[in-house]
Amino acid sequence: MYNILKTRLKQGYRTSSFPGKEPVLPEKFSGRPVFDPSKCQKNCQVCIDICPTQALSKIEQKLTIDLGKCIFCHKCVEGCPASCIDFNKEYQLAVNDRNSLLLSGEEYPIAKALEEHTRRLFGRSMKLRQVSAGGCNACEADTNVLNTLVFDLGRFGIQFVASPRHADGLLITGPVTRNMEQALMKTYDAVASPKIVIVVGACAISGGIYSDLEQTNSGVSDLLPVDLFVPGCPPHPYTILDGLLRLLGRIKN
Repeated sequence: MYNILKTRLKQGYRTSSFPGKEPVLPEKFSGRPVFDPSKCQKNCQVCIDICPTQALSKIEQKLTIDLGKCIFCHKCVEGCPASCIDFNKEYQLAVNDRNSLLLSGEEYPIAKALEEHTRRLFGRSMKLRQVSAGGCNACEADTNVLNTLVFDLGRFGIQFVASPRHADGLLITGPVTRNMEQALMKTYDAVASPKIVIVVGACAISGGIYSDLEQTNSGVSDLLPVDLFVPGCPPHPYTILDGLLRLLGRIKN
C-alpha cells in the first residue's frame, strides 16, 4: 500500500488543464494544411496527381484542399516542387458545415456553438452514442481515449452511453459501409429529438481512402444532417475535444 501511495504521489495530477491551458502535442503532430497559392506553378498539378484521396484540386485555377478528404499523409508536401504546401501545429480543426473544409488559403472557420435553444438543452450535459460505421478503429481509439483520466471527458458533462435511447446525439466514425447503413439509420431514429450528429475522421466525412467504393456510402453527409465535422485520419483527441467544447459554447475564441 505504501508503494502504491508513493507512486501515485510521484505521478501527480494527471488530468489535462485543457481548455484553460494549451495542450502539449507530439513533435510530429500534423495540424491544418497551409499553402501559399502565389508559389503554385500555373500548369503544375503534381500534388493533385499524387494525393491518394483526391483531396487537392484546382477550382478556377486556384489550389484547393478538401480537409474532409485529407488523410494527412504529407505526400503533397514531399511532392510539391515549389514547396508551397505544409502542415502547421493547429489542432483546432472542427467545423460546422462541410463546405468550410474546402481550403483555398483563406481564414479557417473554426466551429461555432449550437443555437442558443439547443445549447441550453445540451450545454451542461450531453450524452452521445458512438457508432463505428465500418471504421478501422483508429478514430474509435482516439475517441475512446477521451474517457481516460488525462482528458476526463466526463468533467465537461459529456458522456458516451450504451443505448441511443439514452443519448442526445450520435458520434459517428467510419465510411458507413453498406452493411452498417441500415444499422446507423435505425440508431439515429432511436435518438429522441432534438438530436446532434457529430462525424469524426476523414472516412465519416467523405469516405476517406474508401471513397466512391460500391461497398461504402462515402461518409455520413448525404444520409444525416451533421452538426460538427472533425477532420483527421485519425484526428488527435484534443482536436475532437476542442470541437465538442466549441459546439457546446465552452470555447468561444
